[in-house]
Amino acid sequence: MLMLKIIVRPQKVDQVMEELLLAGFPSISKMDILGRGKQKGIQVGDIHYDQISKKMLMMVIPEDDKEEVIDIVKRTARTGEKGSFGDGKIFVLPVLEAYTISSGKKEL
Repeated sequence: MLMLKIIVRPQKVDQVMEELLLAGFPSISKMDILGRGKQKGIQVGDIHYDQISKKMLMMVIPEDDKEEVIDIVKRTARTGEKGSFGDGKIFVLPVLEAYTISSGKKEL
């Protein structure tokens, strides 16, 4: 199992979640986050915004589904045909164990 931490623009998050749902991946956690990437924030006139609003999606998937989910996110979250700075990141992490709190059962 893998955990994906997916950071996207706020205006893209609903579309990404809808495409993942349609592809059979309904289980997602969504959070509001602030951060910056390589662009080190954004300059608007004389004002520098150090932290930019983003959304983070977290999901746990079987390893066999990794490429499909990543392709959906890249296609859906990208702005324009070639994309642009600030479109986001996808982090892939191994999941060693998972437990359902209500039943106490180990899921992996």
